[in-house]
Amino acid sequence: MPESITKSVDIAAPIERVWDALINHEKFGTWFRVALDQPFVVGQPSTGHMTYPGYEDYRWEARVVAIEPMRRFAYEWPATGGDKELMESGVPVPEWTLVEFLLEPTGDGTLLTVTESGFDKVPEPRRSDVMRSNDGGWTEQVQTIRAYVEG
Repeated sequence: MPESITKSVDIAAPIERVWDALINHEKFGTWFRVALDQPFVVGQPSTGHMTYPGYEDYRWEARVVAIEPMRRFAYEWPATGGDKELMESGVPVPEWTLVEFLLEPTGDGTLLTVTESGFDKVPEPRRSDVMRSNDGGWTEQVQTIRAYVEG
């Protein structure tokens, strides 16, 4: 079983515009459908709540790992796969996965690659559930950011 999820999308926009959609917490929130409490800062937690229809009462929690301008944005988040019971249990989720957004300029736009890794630390059966949930989520999100940036 693979231990990571990778999705890539070509975006017909300059790398600066894609980068801004990733790193500006309000713009990120618009396309990702999350209301974030504060800007992204390396080494700091990122908190908020989801605005995706049907998930508005889910909280957002992440730790910003890297902001490398025009190249890489990365954060870690709990490996819950949207399991609300687990998220709201009050018990900290010990396993966190790493989400990395890598940008590469292309002839007339930007190649965005999203990789989520670290699933090997998550015990079964939660690992399979989280990977299945997040795989579908990333398939949708790369299309959402493309539509947002190109729109």
